[in-house]
Amino acid sequence: MIKPLLTALLLAGLADTAAAQTTPLYMPRDIKAAFAKGTRSPDGRPGPRYWQNRARYDITVQAAPPARDIRGRETITYYNNSPDTLRQVVLRIMQNIHKPGASRDGDASPDYLTSGVVIDTFLVAGQSKPLPQNLGTAPGVRLPKALAPHDSVKFAVAWHFPISKESGREGMIDPTTYFLAYFYPRIAVYDDYAGWDRLPFVDSKEFYNDFNDYTLRVKAPANYIVWATGTLQNPDQVLQKAAAKRLKQSMTSDAVIHVATAADLAKKSITAQQAINTWVWTAKDISDVTVGLSDHYVWDAASVIVDAKAKRRASMQAAYADSTVDFRESVKNGQFALGWFSNPKNWPGVAYPFPKMTAFQGFADMEYPMMVNDSPQKDPKFAQFVQDHEIAHTWFPFYMGINESRYAYMDEGWATTFERLINTAENGAETADRFYKQFRVSSWINNIATPQDLPIITPSSELKSGYGNNAYGKPSLSYFALKDMLGDELFKKSLHEYMDRWHGKHPIPWDYFNSMSSASGQDLNWFFNNWFFTNGYIDLAVTASGNTVTVQNIGGFVVPFDMLVEYADGSKATLHQSPAVWQANQKQATLTLPKAVKSVRVDGGIFMDANEKDNATAAR
Repeated sequence: MIKPLLTALLLAGLADTAAAQTTPLYMPRDIKAAFAKGTRSPDGRPGPRYWQNRARYDITVQAAPPARDIRGRETITYYNNSPDTLRQVVLRIMQNIHKPGASRDGDASPDYLTSGVVIDTFLVAGQSKPLPQNLGTAPGVRLPKALAPHDSVKFAVAWHFPISKESGREGMIDPTTYFLAYFYPRIAVYDDYAGWDRLPFVDSKEFYNDFNDYTLRVKAPANYIVWATGTLQNPDQVLQKAAAKRLKQSMTSDAVIHVATAADLAKKSITAQQAINTWVWTAKDISDVTVGLSDHYVWDAASVIVDAKAKRRASMQAAYADSTVDFRESVKNGQFALGWFSNPKNWPGVAYPFPKMTAFQGFADMEYPMMVNDSPQKDPKFAQFVQDHEIAHTWFPFYMGINESRYAYMDEGWATTFERLINTAENGAETADRFYKQFRVSSWINNIATPQDLPIITPSSELKSGYGNNAYGKPSLSYFALKDMLGDELFKKSLHEYMDRWHGKHPIPWDYFNSMSSASGQDLNWFFNNWFFTNGYIDLAVTASGNTVTVQNIGGFVVPFDMLVEYADGSKATLHQSPAVWQANQKQATLTLPKAVKSVRVDGGIFMDANEKDNATAAR
């Protein structure tokens, strides 16, 4: 059993923390300009002049597997809430990542490559504006008439593209199963610190979108079931009566209901028997929509209470090949995850904000609003681990509109943190910590290559080989370190304040730093400067003499650790040290114990040490 550090324990040389001097955090010039304009506040709140743009999308898309041709049309009503006159817009045409010669971080196989998106028509305020066909993933388009502040403009777009045979984040799962993600042209984010988001989509990094309202229509042949982001508006038109009834029952059922079984599909008793069914969904204040369709995937569904006070339920659904064993538990696992994450006693402890979640069998292990695209796993515990992580992304980045392409640690780091916390509840601390160290820490701490120790604050868009560790494990460790230092109650209070302030908005790292400081009532700049702005790693070394223990912080990161002490009289104690032990001196901590020490060992737990050889010592 680990005992807390005795209150009588003195830290030699530790000055009154209230008097400690904190260096202001580095802030790039574009971020400084946003604070100067009043769109961001030093206390971590949106500034008095904060704004963000939004749009209303009405999309119709058609797919008819095994034909690979995907065709769509849309109207976009775009609202300029900024104080700026916009003379152009930047489009996001993500499917052009598949074009030969497109910028991407990895290699592309022949089955990944396609001819990309063809824009058939593009109208601005009813005026035709032909676009060149050699567009990339983020082309700029000059507007015929400048868009004034607080005005809007309507775009009408028709397009088509061939779905890629190789499926990653999206594409062909099998010849009659497709997953469509970023399948529609959209307006890029225009924000208060970078203006138009012009970062090319290179496939390894993720997304940055506005909060929009969507009406989505998916046209598919009879006997193809369609799953999508949003609330299905016409189940009685696209489903046969018995299937529609089972879907409705699942919305209030704790027990898993098989909406469509393999036998049902064989009898063609699920979808309406029209040549083409048009499935209609709506979703409001959401950052994206995705679609999955198949003529042979089975369909499970149930629901779970996600807001006990309001007695609000969310639907949990799964779409998968009947032979895929681990997905048979997907709905049950999802019910547990949605309920656990939403429970105020757990983490993040914020009610799931959407009416539905669907787990779709694919290859991506990737999150989208109200949907996850996960690959099959042989180990059922690992399957749950992966699904938990993707569902955890609901709160980061979808509850807040995080810029994943620049600041991946603001979403991946949190999903990694929540994955360990829920895994502890599901499988115990030993299993959860083993998974966490194996998949999130070991690949970093045992890799001495220069890019792995670049500061976390480094824009994710500028990283390649060091991207994964900077996005996942390292920031997650910083969140656990801060949780350890503040304690669960204050940490959760501060986290909720940050989430409340930026729900439905676009936070950046400095908003997180400032929010956590103001909400906790502590100046945490010293901590954030250490974890986010230095080339630190984890490496502690310990020495002991008499009743004095000295811990050297060779790696630099301010981490918590346990001191396992054997005293000269034969008694033993485990003394926990939070990161606060480093506040006065981040290079060394000297601790005076109540009696003479025989030996001591430091153990960081999940904070794995780069050199464990100097983690134990006998007293001199």
